[in-house]
Amino acid sequence: MMTESTLGLYLHIPFCLGKCAYCDFHSGKASAATRAAYVAALCRQLEKNAPRAAAYTVDTVYIGGGTPTVLCAEPLSLILDAVAAHYRLAADAEITVECNPATGDKALFDMLVAKGVNRLSIGLQSIHEAELHALGRLHDFADFCTTYETARRAGISNINVDLMLGIPHQTLSSLGATLDAVLALFPDHLSAYGLRLEEGTPLYERREVLTLPDDDTVADMQELTARRLAGAGFLHYEVSNYARNRRFSRHNLRYWRSLPYLGFGAGAHSYFEGVRFFTPPDNASYLAAVAADDRAALECEPHTIEGEELRDEYVMLRMRLFEGIDEAEFKARFGASFEEVYGSLSRLEKGGLLRREGGRIAFTERGMYVSNTILADWLSFGEA
Repeated sequence: MMTESTLGLYLHIPFCLGKCAYCDFHSGKASAATRAAYVAALCRQLEKNAPRAAAYTVDTVYIGGGTPTVLCAEPLSLILDAVAAHYRLAADAEITVECNPATGDKALFDMLVAKGVNRLSIGLQSIHEAELHALGRLHDFADFCTTYETARRAGISNINVDLMLGIPHQTLSSLGATLDAVLALFPDHLSAYGLRLEEGTPLYERREVLTLPDDDTVADMQELTARRLAGAGFLHYEVSNYARNRRFSRHNLRYWRSLPYLGFGAGAHSYFEGVRFFTPPDNASYLAAVAADDRAALECEPHTIEGEELRDEYVMLRMRLFEGIDEAEFKARFGASFEEVYGSLSRLEKGGLLRREGGRIAFTERGMYVSNTILADWLSFGEA
């Protein structure tokens, strides 16, 4: 059970084999020298920040990117050793590493298991070559299967598979085939994210000529995914996430439940002791700031979350979860009932978009598809 005395760590590895056409994360190709310098800086930053985390037990570690597994075994081992050496790890800590197909081999996965990694998140997106090509992915389904099976044989018992909805050329039929192929491998967790065209990405620049599924088809894709996964024993516990045997992403639950985490590396974000801050997404400035031990340059725009902003953020994040909001907890925490703050919920209940049971308020499966619109009506984040 995660509490205020536990802490999550997020470690950002901004390297990959090639930039995907939809990706606006801080990531890209880099020389071996840059990668080595970055890993050394990350280990130094972990050591320097350990004293502020001394009162916490770290129960989730998430190494994301980019593609962390483009690093060979030794650099990743150094990072994991730095965490183990300087932080108090819970005996049952969830330690996740992101991986793209064809970037991990037996030696690397054996090392990860030996160092305590017990969860892998593999980016598949689709099994179809045309859809993968449209996204700029550098793998095929055979690469994915090899990576998945190698990780299983190494002893990684908890594997997530990332899929994407709304890909150029994607249809309900092609999505169904992807779901069937993935479910045949019996993953423990599945994430299904809708494609977003982010400014500055190649897909955004080509948005006028892309053959994209329309909004109604994407909604049908969400419904198909939820129905197919429910039939396979998965619990739809968050807007885009499904787990079998309650193997939820404990680290991501920290974000949705507003629990503390420290982020390290260029582009990482943190929420620690009520304050949000981030590290600029620039490798050169990151290396310089770590070398100078310049905390101000590594923790930019610190912002204390409080008042109406805290309440609205609480609602925005908790309502992503199918467990929703405990009405009694909300009133105790914010001094008023949910309806006193956000208005009557009867219309949403009658429309089948919201459910109230057991003292909780939560979106229905159908309500999840339009949750952003509903939340936009509720939330002001302190604006007049």
